[in-house]
Amino acid sequence: MREDTPSWGVDPVPPRLQVLSGLDSTLLWGNLSVSLLVIVIGALLVPALSLKDALLAILVGAVAGNALLGVAALIGADARVPGMVLLRAPLGRRGSFLPTGLNVAQNVGWSTFELIIIATAAGAVSQHLFHWEGKWLWTLVFGALSWGLGMLGPIGFVRRYLRKFASWALLFSMAYLTYWAISKSHLHAFWARPGKGGFPAFGQAVDLVIGSIVSWTPLAADYTRFSRTRRGAALGAGVGYLVPTIWCVGLGVLIVLARGVSDAQALPAAVATAGGVALAALAAITIDESEKAFADIYSTAVSLQNFLPRVSQRVLITLVSAVATGLALALDLGNYQNFLYLLGSFFVPLFGVLVADWLSRRAHYSVTDVFNDTEWRPGALVAWLAGFALYQWLSPVGPHWWTSIVAHTHPQNVDFTASLPSFAAAFALTLLFKSVSLGVDRRRRTSLA
Repeated sequence: MREDTPSWGVDPVPPRLQVLSGLDSTLLWGNLSVSLLVIVIGALLVPALSLKDALLAILVGAVAGNALLGVAALIGADARVPGMVLLRAPLGRRGSFLPTGLNVAQNVGWSTFELIIIATAAGAVSQHLFHWEGKWLWTLVFGALSWGLGMLGPIGFVRRYLRKFASWALLFSMAYLTYWAISKSHLHAFWARPGKGGFPAFGQAVDLVIGSIVSWTPLAADYTRFSRTRRGAALGAGVGYLVPTIWCVGLGVLIVLARGVSDAQALPAAVATAGGVALAALAAITIDESEKAFADIYSTAVSLQNFLPRVSQRVLITLVSAVATGLALALDLGNYQNFLYLLGSFFVPLFGVLVADWLSRRAHYSVTDVFNDTEWRPGALVAWLAGFALYQWLSPVGPHWWTSIVAHTHPQNVDFTASLPSFAAAFALTLLFKSVSLGVDRRRRTSLA
């Protein structure tokens, strides 16, 4: 069997391609969870929070977010179709187009962010060694590498890339970055130091961590559809992503406290100044960063096939790679924090709708559940909108004109999480609308009998 399967589109994956083991899934999600962009989330938590509160927020957010990710992986392994195609079941075929558009936008954004931080890190190494940064060249090089990994597809990516060397390089780089942070840390003093207060409060810190994880839930099925078992897919994603996330974000907190580095684009240069082993670790994590760009580019192409099922996946991967590389050449990292909150407000309640619908079908999606003639399911769309509105009411984020409007209605000084209430609201409303719809159908059948 060929290991490069990039052209497998929207149809259910056949048994011959259901080959990724639980270990493969753990390697995949463990590698995807480690990123300079994830590390820098820790820089957003302090000094507003104390070290102990920041670590607790990381733990709570990571457990909640990875529970959602594990369930998303399980549903993907159950239905064997891509994530955006999966949403046809709760939302209808045309109803799935709106989240597909949002997912394409977020994946292009992530791809661009990743290529920017990769080029920044590679430029820091190049500047130290050759006194020439060359960010534009590194953007092109790693844009091409991400394209090449995308052309491998998930099976080839895991078997040819992760198993052979990428996972070992990642472990080495994370171990050194941890040493680099701890060697300048005064842990007892950090632990006793109180937070300065302000933004983010504890609940908002939890939302930041959840937002970074939940952005993967729309993509999970793109990879777990190739898994051997539902259990292996769920544990591989939920557990494989959990531990490195806690490690990365916690490391980011220590880097801020010990090294005073709070900007994602400043971190590579700070590490590079140590020279020697630090440069090797930075080079390793820079190469590893291309894995995230691969995942975003591949999933963007797969998501686009929900709109354009007959267009070649290879062509879409090439186009998406070119767009992301072009944006990375033209843009800066931008407001990363608000980007995470905005993703959470869209995708946390959407996932609540998906889980509720899946459970209402006895925790199994058949082919007819996904591929049917239903164009719209208004109840599920209303539940999603209600969950989004609740999130925004509790924690408004977005363009200034939008936050100005919401500011007149939302509660002030809210310090609890917006993610979990919005998930619960969308979940409960979906079950309610499903129950009402089934009751109406039963009465109609009874009246016709």
